[in-house]
Amino acid sequence: MRILVVEDDGGIAAGLRANLQQRGYAVDVCGTVAEAWSALRAERFDAVLLDLGLPDGDGAELLTRLRQAPPAVPGGQPARLPDPATPVLILTARDQVHQRIAGLDQGADDYLAKPFDVDELEARLRALLRRAAGRASPVIRLHDLELDPAARTVRRAGQLVEMSPREFSVLLVLLDARGRVLSRQQIEERLYNWQSGVESNAIEVHVHHLRKKLGSERIQTMRGVGYFIPQE
Repeated sequence: MRILVVEDDGGIAAGLRANLQQRGYAVDVCGTVAEAWSALRAERFDAVLLDLGLPDGDGAELLTRLRQAPPAVPGGQPARLPDPATPVLILTARDQVHQRIAGLDQGADDYLAKPFDVDELEARLRALLRRAAGRASPVIRLHDLELDPAARTVRRAGQLVEMSPREFSVLLVLLDARGRVLSRQQIEERLYNWQSGVESNAIEVHVHHLRKKLGSERIQTMRGVGYFIPQE
């Protein structure tokens, strides 16, 4: 999943990037409100980790601006970006009760005061992503397939299936979108940050490996459009 970290402290930003990347996330970092707004208008992120005290303004201004962005038009093509429904977790040293209440009332989905434990941060992040995907259970199940985002494990008919980190991420993206066709570009946008070099056939290779491990019928192709996992 792709995360935008909005944090002007270089040490904290680097630590978050390193820790989250080790846990399988694609992470991009912005240090100002202006940079973050440009990023949200240009790319789709699964969640935003937002500091409030930024050099060119308050992070709450960015949050308000995001939540006021035009929503998708029912029955029509949604405005591509920014997505006003993007989950936002505030990370800040402002830890007074009234400050936490204000952040939540302004549209944040969660609030974590600095200093924080990275394990707790990731647990909260998983909860945000789970709710955004419309899932109540922390484990994704489809027929005999079971994927655990926290443990980063996949089981088929109860048997553990060995996967590379990238194969796991591709499967997670497709399972979260099951029933919908995702283009190669849409999958790449969820898996790679700005610094990543993406080989032209990388997604095709990962899908090929997943089919060998899970069965060729598990991931289907809509020719000329993309890949999907059937809902039923």
